[in-house]
Amino acid sequence: MKTRTILLILMIPALLLTVGSCSKEKKAPLLPSITGKAGEVEIVSSKARWESEVGNAVRTVLQAEYPFTPQKEPKYRIYNVPPEGFVNFFRSHRNVLYIHIADTCGQKVVVSKDVWAAPQTMVTVYAPDEQSAIDLILAKDEFICEAFEDAERERVIINAKKFENGGLGQVVRNVFGGAPYFPSNYTLKKEADDFMWISYETTYTTQGVFIYRFPYTGEEQFTREALVAKRNEVMKENVPGSLEGSYMITNPVITPGWWQKTYKGRSFTEIRSLWETQNDYMGGPFISDAFRSPDGKYVIVIEGFVYAPKYDKRDYLRQLEAIIYSWH
Repeated sequence: MKTRTILLILMIPALLLTVGSCSKEKKAPLLPSITGKAGEVEIVSSKARWESEVGNAVRTVLQAEYPFTPQKEPKYRIYNVPPEGFVNFFRSHRNVLYIHIADTCGQKVVVSKDVWAAPQTMVTVYAPDEQSAIDLILAKDEFICEAFEDAERERVIINAKKFENGGLGQVVRNVFGGAPYFPSNYTLKKEADDFMWISYETTYTTQGVFIYRFPYTGEEQFTREALVAKRNEVMKENVPGSLEGSYMITNPVITPGWWQKTYKGRSFTEIRSLWETQNDYMGGPFISDAFRSPDGKYVIVIEGFVYAPKYDKRDYLRQLEAIIYSWH
């Protein structure tokens, strides 16, 4: 018995090492963090195809004009990497569009997540020939763009959750029954009856969020005209400009974009346009989402606006869109 006991004791460390090594072998390898800048897409294609009509189709889709910015900006910055160069650093890019053309391929567009890095989105276009690839890229333009838009949005939301200003979120939730995830650098700038102004300001930029509500009386309140009229009313009362008698308004010349949207089970009406300042010279883009409160008594509006006269506005607006989409 003593001999058997001694043998068992001696075997225990070896057994533990064996179990530990098996556990380690079963773990999936950790993926590296993504590389690349927000709003950037890496296109994997041969140089010849990149300079052909296939590349033109990609540029038509991904470099279409981003909606409602004061100056023209493309939806994405893009650059080409040949397949033989798609190794190491280039595999970890945040957004990848891979053009795979071979006569053995069918025609399809596939979205993959976290293939070489995390959180990565990779869209692969499979086609048997160049013309089929061109037709597929143009036909699936919204699908391709939405895959990258969703990815950019989710990255902002993940970071906002990670570095959330939870106290600010609770202040909003106490009044409106819900709140977005505010990053830690956002602060409460103004609070009035049924209105809040939250802002992140640097020397040359402002990313602001307005949240306001008003009694629900009917679905006609969600028309483009009604939402713009209410917005102008609320802005005049609550958002003064830098000069006496100045205040924010909606650009009266441009017709705002208007959409009915659903995101993660939450339905809302969205408008996008440009804001400007009555009796002053400030302006920029905004995005505004309106929906009924859970109790059905109010229309709640959450809006993001950008003031960045020295810079392009697209990436700032994308960040705000992600924040207001994170309402929960």
